[in-house]
Amino acid sequence: MWVIPEDVLLAGALWITERANPYFILQRRKGHGDGGGGLAGLLVGTLDVVLDSSARMAPYRILYQTPDSLAYWIIAHGTSRKEITEHWEWLEHNLLQTLSIFENENDITTFVKGKVQGIIAEFNKNHDVKEDDDTDKFKEASSKFRKLFGMPEEEKLVNYYSCSYWKGKVPRQGWLYLSINHLCFYSYLLGKEVKLVVRWADITQLEKSATLLLPDGIKVSTRANQHVFSVFLNINETFKLAEQLANIAMRRLLDNKGFELDRSLPKLKKKSPKKVSALKRDLDARAKSERYRALFRLPKDEKLDGHTDCTLWTPFNKMHILGQMFVSTNYICFTSKEETLCSLIIPLREVTIVEKADSSNVLPSPLSISTKNRMTFLFANLKDRDFLVQRISDFLQQTTSKIYLERELNSSLNSSDDEVYSHPGSLLSCSPQQSLASEVERTFNLNDNSVPTASEALMTMYRRRSPEEFNPKLAKEFLKEQAWKNHFTEYGEGVCMYRTEKTKELVLKGIPESMRGELWLLFSGAINEMTTHPRYYEDLVEKSMGKYNLATEEIERDLHRSLPEHPAFQNEMGIAALRRVLTAYAFRNPNIGYCQAMNIVTSVLLLYAKEEEAFWLLVALCERMLPDYYNTRVVGALVDQGVFEELAREYVPQLYDCMQDLGVISTISLSWFLTLFLSVMPFESAVVVVDCFFYDGIKVIFQLALSVLHANIHQLLDCKDDGEAMTVLGRYLDSVTNKDSTLPPIPHLHSLLTDNGEPHPEVDIFKLVRSSYEKFGSIRADVIEQMRFKQRLRVIQTIEDTTKRNVVRTIVTETAFTIDELEELYVLFKAEHLTSCYWGGSSNPTERHDPSLPYLEQYRIDVEQFKGLFSLLFPWANGAHSDPLALRFFRLLDENGDSLINFRDFISGLGVLCHGDLTEKLKLLYKMHVLPGDVFMETLIYVGDSSVCLTVKKLSTPDYRHYLKLWNEETKPKRESTKDLPKLNQGQFIELCKTLYSMFSEDVAEQDLYHATATVTSLLLEMGEVGKLFTSCSRKDTSEEEKPEPKLCRRDLSDLKCARDAADLGDLEDSSPKETGTSSAMLISDDETKDDTSMSSYSVLSAGSHELDEKLQCEDIADDTVLVRSDDGRRPESERRSHPGDKRLPHSTSIDKDWAITFEQFLASVLTEQALVRYFEKPADLASRVTNAKNVRKVGRPLLSTSDYEISLSG
Repeated sequence: MWVIPEDVLLAGALWITERANPYFILQRRKGHGDGGGGLAGLLVGTLDVVLDSSARMAPYRILYQTPDSLAYWIIAHGTSRKEITEHWEWLEHNLLQTLSIFENENDITTFVKGKVQGIIAEFNKNHDVKEDDDTDKFKEASSKFRKLFGMPEEEKLVNYYSCSYWKGKVPRQGWLYLSINHLCFYSYLLGKEVKLVVRWADITQLEKSATLLLPDGIKVSTRANQHVFSVFLNINETFKLAEQLANIAMRRLLDNKGFELDRSLPKLKKKSPKKVSALKRDLDARAKSERYRALFRLPKDEKLDGHTDCTLWTPFNKMHILGQMFVSTNYICFTSKEETLCSLIIPLREVTIVEKADSSNVLPSPLSISTKNRMTFLFANLKDRDFLVQRISDFLQQTTSKIYLERELNSSLNSSDDEVYSHPGSLLSCSPQQSLASEVERTFNLNDNSVPTASEALMTMYRRRSPEEFNPKLAKEFLKEQAWKNHFTEYGEGVCMYRTEKTKELVLKGIPESMRGELWLLFSGAINEMTTHPRYYEDLVEKSMGKYNLATEEIERDLHRSLPEHPAFQNEMGIAALRRVLTAYAFRNPNIGYCQAMNIVTSVLLLYAKEEEAFWLLVALCERMLPDYYNTRVVGALVDQGVFEELAREYVPQLYDCMQDLGVISTISLSWFLTLFLSVMPFESAVVVVDCFFYDGIKVIFQLALSVLHANIHQLLDCKDDGEAMTVLGRYLDSVTNKDSTLPPIPHLHSLLTDNGEPHPEVDIFKLVRSSYEKFGSIRADVIEQMRFKQRLRVIQTIEDTTKRNVVRTIVTETAFTIDELEELYVLFKAEHLTSCYWGGSSNPTERHDPSLPYLEQYRIDVEQFKGLFSLLFPWANGAHSDPLALRFFRLLDENGDSLINFRDFISGLGVLCHGDLTEKLKLLYKMHVLPGDVFMETLIYVGDSSVCLTVKKLSTPDYRHYLKLWNEETKPKRESTKDLPKLNQGQFIELCKTLYSMFSEDVAEQDLYHATATVTSLLLEMGEVGKLFTSCSRKDTSEEEKPEPKLCRRDLSDLKCARDAADLGDLEDSSPKETGTSSAMLISDDETKDDTSMSSYSVLSAGSHELDEKLQCEDIADDTVLVRSDDGRRPESERRSHPGDKRLPHSTSIDKDWAITFEQFLASVLTEQALVRYFEKPADLASRVTNAKNVRKVGRPLLSTSDYEISLSG
C-alpha cells in the first residue's frame, strides 16, 4: 500500500535490494521470502516477531531517492511480492518518464511526494477511510493476522499481545492474536515457526495459572490439548478480553443470541478498515455495561455512557460519602467506595431539575438533582462538571421526548372505539408505596368476563382473619410495617431511595406481608421495566390468548401442580392468573418458553403481587437474576451447581469429598436453586429466602445452601448412601419455620413424603439467614461471576459432547460407519456449520442453529456449506466440477424441502458412497437425476434392499400420518424398491450424461472411463428408442406416411464424427462404431434402420433433440452441433445455457417426451463396462479424507500456496 513519504536513515540495513532504477528502489527485508538470508535473515525474522516490528514494517518496500542525494523516502510497502510488484510497475509506467523532464532535484522530490499523497487521498476518498494516526498500524497488524492464519476478511481481530507459548518445556516468544472467533499464536525463532489456532467454541477451560516457574500465566484447555501462555505485559487485560470472547462463543452454542450479539459489533468492512482498538473499546464498553446493569438491576438494554468519582451528601447521617457516579441513557446511579455504605438509583424519567450549584472550599463543583417526589440529591467533587451536566441534559431531553410520545400514543389508544382495557389507575412508578396506599387498582378483564381475573395480589384476596387471630404475631407484623415506614421517611421511598446497610437489616428481619410484592418489584429492578412498558403485558396476553404450542401444553399440565395446598390455587381465579402470566412470558421469550419450576416461582409471585407485576418479576428473574436457568437444558442451574461445588470445596472442605462420593451436591442444588428453596422448605419460610434473594441476588442462595450443609455436617459425614443424605437434608429443611408468619399453616408437600422418623428440631428461618450472612457473607458477586464463567465453559462443552454422543448413538445402527468415524464426521459437520455462521452463508445462522430442537436438528447446513464438505469428504467430488453434483446430492437429501439438512441426512448420503455396493451407488446417482430441476423430491431414499426409510420430520407440517403410512409400506419385504423408481426422461438422461463425464474429469483412468461412458450412453439411447416402439404405436401409420430422408441420419452421424475429431477424443472408436455410413449401432441397429417406423423415430430424435445428442459422447454442449467437446478436450463446463434461447430449435421440440429408460436398464448397461464397474466399486479411503478435511477446515479455508505462505510468515 502507498504510505505518506517518510525519511529513511539507513536504506541498506537489514534490507536486500531486488530492483532499482535512477529514482526508485524495491527492497525485501532479510529473513523473508526465498533464500531466507542465512544467519542474518534468521536473526532479523526473529527480531521482527519478538519485537513486532513486522506490524509496522512490511517485508517489502519501495524507496524514493534522487540520483545525487543520499536521502531516502519510503513511499510504499507491501505484505506480498504481488502487491509490491503492482506498485513498482505503476511507478515505472506512469512516473519514470515524467521525472526525467525535471531539472531540479527538489522539484522531483516535491512532485513524487505530492503524487503519492494524492494517490493516498484518492484511495481514502473512494474507500471511505477516516484519517487516523493508528489506522495504518492496525490495518497492517490485522492483515498480518489474516495472512499468517489464512483468515478471511470477515474475521475481526480484536487485539494482540506479546507473550511466550510453552511448547513442551521450551518457551516460544511471539504474539497472541485474539479475534472474535479464534485464539491464535505465532512465533518465529531462528528459522523455527510455531502456529496455533484454537476456536473459542472448542475451549473447555480458560484460567489464570500461577506456579513457581510461571507466576503469571494463562492456561487454555480444549478437549485434546492444553496450551500455556506466559510473560504478558498486562495479563489482566489479556485474560479479561479472552474471557469475554470465550463467553460470546459459549452464548452462540447455547442459543441464537450470540450471533445477534456479534452483529452489534463494529464491522471491519473491506472498504472501510477500522482500528482494532475501536473493536476492543466496544467490547470493553459492553463488559462495563453488563457489570453496571448487574450492580443496579437495570434493564438489559441499558448502556453505560460513563462514570466519574464524586461525593454524595447523605442527609440521614449528615455526611459526604465518597463513591462513583454512573450515567447511562436512562439512569443516574451512585455507589459508595465502601460497598455496603450507600447506593442510589435515579431514573431520568423522575428527574425534574439538574443544576450546577455555587462552588466553595467545602463543596467544590457541586451538582444538584431534584426528582418528582421532592427529593434532592447533592453531588460534589465532580472533575468535569460542565461536560457531565451537558451529557445528563442530552439524555433528559431524549427521555422527555420518549415520555411525550408514549403519552400521545396512550391517549390515542384510550380514545379509540375498540378499547378493550380500562385504565382507572396509574402505573406503579418510583413510589410504589404511594400507589399501594391508594385504593385505586388498575383492573382489567380478559376472556370476555368468562373468568375472574386477579386485579390485586392473591394473598390479599384469600387471607382469612377472625377476631381471635389478633395476637402477638400480628403485633410484630405491625411493628415491621412501622419500621419500614420510618425507613422510607428517613431514606426516601420508591426507586430513588437511599439503599444502605439499614435497608439490608430490615430485609433480613423480614418484609411485611403487605409490602412484600412492591419491595420485590423495587429491589429486583422490575419496577423500571414495568414503568417504561405500559400496556405491554395486556397486549401480550391479548395476543397469546387462544394460541397453542408445546409451551402452552406443558403449562396446562403443570397449572394444578403449582402450590396446590394454597387456597388461592384451588379455584379458577388463581389458576387463570397463573395461566396468563406463564403463557404471556412464553410468547415474550420463545427461547425459554416454559420450563418446569417456573410455575412454582410464578405462583408465589402472584400471591404477593398483582398480575402484571408478577409478570415483570418473572421477566427479571428469568432474564437477569437467574440467567439461563429456565431454558430447555437448565444451563444456568447446572453452571451454578458447579459454582456451588467450588464454594463447598472452599468453605466446607471436610464435607466436600464425602458429598462428591455420595453424588448429593448435584441432586440437591438443582431443586434448591431452580425454585429458590420454595419446593423444599415450608412456604412461609421460603418466602423469606425470596425476600433476601430479590435484595442481594444469587449469593443469598449460595450462602443459605452452604449454611444448610454446615449445619448438618456431622450427620452427612455418617451417611452411607445418597438416599440417607437426602433424608437428613430433607428433614432439616422441613423443620425450618417462620414464627413471625401471620399466615395460617400450609401443609408442606415435601414433609408429607418423608418417612416417619424422628422430626428434626425446629430451625428459625431468620436465624438461619443471619447465620448464612455471618459465616459465608464474604462471598462476593464478582467472584461468583468469575466462577460462573469457568463453569459455563465446562457445562456447555459437556452438553455439546452429550449432544454428539446422542446423535452418534441414534444413527450408528443405520449406517456402516464406526462410532469413531461418526464422531470425527460430526466434528467436521459442526465445524462447517459454525464457520459459516461466523463468516456468512446463503442462509441466516439463527435459522440453521437452534439448540431448542432435538439433538439431530440442532446443527444443520445449507447448500453452500454442503458443497464445501462434499468437495472434501465425498468420493465423487472432483475439484472444479463438484458443485453441480453437490447441488443435486443436496437436493436429494433435503427431503422436507427447507433447504437445510441435518447430520443424519448427511451421513445417509456419505454412507452410500463409502460403504454402499455398486447397485446402491448407481441408484443414488440415478435418483439425483430423476428430480426435476425446480422440484424437491417427495419420495423416500432407499438404502439397498433393506428399504431403510430416511425421511426427516417436516418441521412446518404437523401431520405425520403420511410419513407413518409410508414407513409402514416401506417395511413390507415384498416391495421391490428398484421397481418403484420412476423412469428417466430424455432431459434427465442428458443431465445424467453430463454428470458422468464431469465425475471422471480428474480420474487416473479418465480415458477408459470416457470410452466406457460413450458405450453405455449409446446403449441406453438404443434402449430408449426400442422402448418408444411400445409407446408410439398409435403414430406408426403417420410415421410410415412421412418417410424421412435417410440423408438426415447420415448427416447427423457424420456431424458426430466431425465433433469427435475436433475434440481429439483419442481412440474413442475402440468402443463405438467406426463407420457411420454403414453402421448405425451407435443409436440403432441395422435392422431397425431398414424399418421406416424406427427410422422416423430416429430422425425425429436426431433433428429435434440436439440437447441429448450433444452430450452423448462429450462434456460440453454448443447450439450448432450434435456433439461438441470443450476446448481442453477434458474438462466440462458445469453450467450450460438453456435451449429456450436456441433460435434454430424451439424448446418444445428439443426433448422427446416418449423417450425413457428405467433404472434396471441403466444398471444393466453400466455392468457391461468393466471400467465403470471398477470406478463405482472402488473403496473409499475415509480416514485420509477426514484428516485432509481437518487440516483444510482448521481455520475455515484451504492453506495458502507455498510462495504466498513464505511471504506471509511475517506479513
